[in-house]
Amino acid sequence: MLTAANRLRFAPRLRAAGLAAGLLLSATSSWAFFEDAEARRAILELRQKMTAQEAQSQRQADDLRRATEENAALRRSLLELQGQIDGVRGDMARMTGQNEQLTRELSEAQRRQADLSKTMEDRLSRFEPVTVNVDGREFAADPAETREYDAALAVFRKGDFTNAQNAFVSFVKRYPQSGYAPSALFWLGNAQYATRNYTEAIANFRQLISIAPDHVRAPEAVLSIANCQIELKDTRAARKTLEDLAKAYPQSEAAQAGKDRLARLR
Repeated sequence: MLTAANRLRFAPRLRAAGLAAGLLLSATSSWAFFEDAEARRAILELRQKMTAQEAQSQRQADDLRRATEENAALRRSLLELQGQIDGVRGDMARMTGQNEQLTRELSEAQRRQADLSKTMEDRLSRFEPVTVNVDGREFAADPAETREYDAALAVFRKGDFTNAQNAFVSFVKRYPQSGYAPSALFWLGNAQYATRNYTEAIANFRQLISIAPDHVRAPEAVLSIANCQIELKDTRAARKTLEDLAKAYPQSEAAQAGKDRLARLR
């Protein structure tokens, strides 16, 4: 323990030590203050950086979320669009099938229409007059009329004169104004001549000459009248008929044959 004398002796040293200790304490406190300020600044800077990084990370996260949502929306839109495209393709396929069916139906309808038109034309052609040329004369005749005349003539050419006579009588009664009438009367008269029905043959030959004196068969009809009169032993009437033949149709072959026949009658 220090005595009073020792305290006096060491007082200056103690003051100097106290001053040094105070200075050291002060320096230590200042240094600690400076270190705390630097630490705070560093912490603040670190916090600012972390805040900035967090904000940036949040922005990036938000951007990523938005991009993800946009991608999801885009995928949904693409899926919807693909569905619409598939629907349109399906509709087009159905429409194509319908068009093909309609095309087939139209083609079939046109074919039926063509067949119907042809059938109608064929049916109408059986009734519509057609132009024919018989014995140098051209005229319009119904198909049925032509068929009946041709059928009667075919019977005559077979030598069936009885049935030919009946066929031509029926024809003349059915078609009295026909262009075939002069020729029908001529063949009717010949069929009657062949069956020795001379009187009726003369009547039909004369009717031919009456309705068609310029007909190509008219000179033959006059000659046939004379032949019928000869068969009937009416020589006087036959001679008169042959003379009239030479006067009416002097250039015809029938007139030349009539001259020969007239010479034999004398």
